Amino acid sequence: MRKTEENLVAFLAERSLVLAAAESCTAGLVADRIARVPGASKVFWGSFVCYSPRAKIKMLGIAREILDRYGLVSAETAAAMAAGALRKSGADLALSVTGLAGPEGDGSGTPVGTVWIGTALKKGPETARVFHFTGSRNELRSRAALEAVNQILKQLQEFF
Repeated sequence: MRKTEENLVAFLAERSLVLAAAESCTAGLVADRIARVPGASKVFWGSFVCYSPRAKIKMLGIAREILDRYGLVSAETAAAMAAGALRKSGADLALSVTGLAGPEGDGSGTPVGTVWIGTALKKGPETARVFHFTGSRNELRSRAALEAVNQILKQLQEFF
């Protein structure tokens, strides 16, 4: 078990907060990390795995215009994913992960390893932050999932 996830679950439980997630490139790895912690079911609503553009639109209600204008791997898409997960779940806060794990690029010019992590709080700001990871496809995905948990915990500690 990992200390970051334990700290996140404890922080949420102490404040009676519920977290939701929206995952693209991590495809459920964030949910897996959190669900490994005993008691997570009390504070973790679940995760929308929205791997394709169509899934992001249908499951999270993201406007096609956002995806077309800014791309799948962007601050705007990460923020919209987090906001959509928050809205659709009714949770208190949400995080999102969208990125390019490779091994090839997607033709957009975005480098492989680029990952945007978004957060949205019911009573607070939305954020999106970019990260650049190196390694194999699955190493990138794993690093992105860990960083997503780190980012939501940092945001919570700053806000609460």
